[in-house]
Amino acid sequence: MAPDRDHAPLAERVEELLAAGGPLPIVAAGRPVLRRPTEAYDGQLGPALLARFVEALRLTMHAAPGVGLAAPQVGVELRIAVLEDPAPVPEEIAAVRGRRPQPFRVLVNPVYESVGTARAAFFEGCLSVPGWQAVVARHAEVRLRCADERGRPVDEVFTGWPARIVQHETDHLDGTLYLDRAEPRSLSTNEAVAALWSQPTPAAAATALGFELP
Repeated sequence: MAPDRDHAPLAERVEELLAAGGPLPIVAAGRPVLRRPTEAYDGQLGPALLARFVEALRLTMHAAPGVGLAAPQVGVELRIAVLEDPAPVPEEIAAVRGRRPQPFRVLVNPVYESVGTARAAFFEGCLSVPGWQAVVARHAEVRLRCADERGRPVDEVFTGWPARIVQHETDHLDGTLYLDRAEPRSLSTNEAVAALWSQPTPAAAATALGFELP
């Protein structure tokens, strides 16, 4: 009987994953790895392998393209995620959504908590749920605590769209998909969002599709 790769040592599985080179395959919704809480990172990958894995996550995120990627999305159940957002959107949209360019970051063992009670609702998508978007109400401001790829502590407050990315990617590490938090009546194909709901806010979609905004 062939060995069960899901139970092979993590370092061995990551080495195999990286061996092919190039962007990594992204796991789609329905795979159990996306629904299981991840293991806290405590050295399962040595420094060199961790650096190679982080670089593969960065490459895969750029190729997708996306603004964030969590380790479970490439089949690795470690509490690690990356984000980077050049924010290539019109100024009007960027202002309404609080979307500002974000440099490349590595989040190791991240947790977040809300700052205040304000919430913001916008269409959101996911590389593991290709072709679809839905409106998600999230905390408008969060405090992120984690380490970076060198083990240095991070304690930072994020607002607007960067706060949304932090929440989305950290949720992945808890086995939560954005659909779990979404307004079901807002679910739309990417084509429908582009054709009908490209306004800075989802107010028109809420009226037409019959859901409430916070």
